[in-house]
Amino acid sequence: MKQLLCILLLVCSVTTFAQQGMLKESLKVKSSTLGKDVEYSIYLPVDYDKTNRQYPVLYLLHGYTDDETGWTQFGQTPEIADKSINSGEAPPMIIVMPDAGVTWYMNTFDGKTKFEDFFIKEFIPYIESNYRIRAKKEFRAVAGLSMGGLGTLLYATKHPDMFVAAAPLSAAIWTDEEVVTQNADIARWNAVFGDLYGKDLKGKERLTEHYYKNAPIKIVENANAEDLKKVKFYIDCGDDDFLIKGNMALHAMMIDKKIPHEFRVRDGAHNWTYWRTALPEVLKFVGDSFHR
Repeated sequence: MKQLLCILLLVCSVTTFAQQGMLKESLKVKSSTLGKDVEYSIYLPVDYDKTNRQYPVLYLLHGYTDDETGWTQFGQTPEIADKSINSGEAPPMIIVMPDAGVTWYMNTFDGKTKFEDFFIKEFIPYIESNYRIRAKKEFRAVAGLSMGGLGTLLYATKHPDMFVAAAPLSAAIWTDEEVVTQNADIARWNAVFGDLYGKDLKGKERLTEHYYKNAPIKIVENANAEDLKKVKFYIDCGDDDFLIKGNMALHAMMIDKKIPHEFRVRDGAHNWTYWRTALPEVLKFVGDSFHR
């Protein structure tokens, strides 16, 4: 009996191990746009090395001061992806997590750093030519938290022909009023936003043309609604999150523009506990979007 039990436990152990995808962290891609190497981590489905199958892809973006390992180390992405895929809640997919530093995923006002150009013109083509990815809009999604939520919205609203789905979590978006009245400390503004929009700006000086070109609420307001309808949006923000007002304003603007989207306000704040509980729903939403 003991011998049989040991065999059964061994079989279960092997089976469990076999259902785990492969994670490769801190790989590098050389960028001519940024003039440096950019690191990224990638999750590959369990059968990636066993078949010639091509997979859909999710680009998963980290938050401010984090890096390409944030979603794997704190967000438990490999474990959550394994569980979602093994249960059938989400289809097998490749998940790519680049390091964006503190670029906010955008091009700076002076053109010195062009992370958006790198991501769209260099990074996506590199990833989709070096891994077995179904390199079409229908099989490409983007998601992210906080700063990565902003990046998610920027890429999906500015490049709607590239992504089938976008899932910003606790996205770093603000109303004009918040931008004008908050962060009155010029030193803090310069440290966090100065390179993006210009230093020593205060009050309405901050609402520059470049700012509006990268403000999701304004982008949605000015966009052709039919273009944005090409993307399936899933927006999620905690009721205790300091970014809830901006997310609700975006939700209201999308209603006004008649842009279909999912909007979730759950109990929670701006932390990894919230984002870990959000990721399974994101993977399910993205997976459903891949289906025809």
